[in-house]
Amino acid sequence: MTDLSGLLARPAALLRGAAFAAAALLLPVLPAAAQQTIESLGLTVTTTPAVSNDYLFRGISQTRNNWAFQGTLDVQHESGVYVGAFISNAKFVGGPWNDTRQELDLLAGYRFTLADINFDVGYIAYTYPGQDKAIGTQLNEYQEVAIKANYTIDIVKLLAAYNYSPNFFGRSGAGNYVEGGVDITLPFEVTGSGRLGYQWIQNNPRFGTPDYLWYSVGVSREIYAGFTGTLAWYGTNIDKKECVPVAGRADGGQRICEGRVLFTLSKIF
Repeated sequence: MTDLSGLLARPAALLRGAAFAAAALLLPVLPAAAQQTIESLGLTVTTTPAVSNDYLFRGISQTRNNWAFQGTLDVQHESGVYVGAFISNAKFVGGPWNDTRQELDLLAGYRFTLADINFDVGYIAYTYPGQDKAIGTQLNEYQEVAIKANYTIDIVKLLAAYNYSPNFFGRSGAGNYVEGGVDITLPFEVTGSGRLGYQWIQNNPRFGTPDYLWYSVGVSREIYAGFTGTLAWYGTNIDKKECVPVAGRADGGQRICEGRVLFTLSKIF
């Protein structure tokens, strides 16, 4: 979730949602008992701090391949209406510079069940507090609307999502994103997960990459006292030379689109 042509030309995140990339693998196995309920208001409040060896959003590093420290807040009313937030450190290479240091995403939406399918229709605002705008560049911030669905058959959970932005990261034009996934309950309280997504961007040169596919496969398990570990492999089909090249600073592209192992440790409160 951040630009990279005028700024740096690169994309931003993922579950930005909340917690987006790693969270997509992580959340299915986290214990619901850790959530806090305010019965008088009909609210369920979930907070999830996490630390990871990278911050990947739709397969692309948002921290230039460095460690990420993140937090997610979700407040849901018994009606299904919810609000939330996601925060993480972030860092990008830009031209002439990019002073992004953090990302704050704001979420709101409605969750409901229809014909045994769980739906989540929502809005996400991706912001980068404190970022300055250099002459001739654009701010990273953008907005998306999203619809997600999941359906469980015995030990298998099927997932699908569609996100649309009228003006994607760094003012790169319309962005369309689709994702499919599966979570499987395995022996020894392990959850296996897989994700496959595709991102279309209207103005690829401003964004910094061509339209691209990304994928992940991983496992999650509670380690001790509510702490959950997730180990996954993430990859994209973007060649390095097409990965956010920046004149004078990264003419041959960057390593932020390369495949890598991602480890995340988190705990729900």
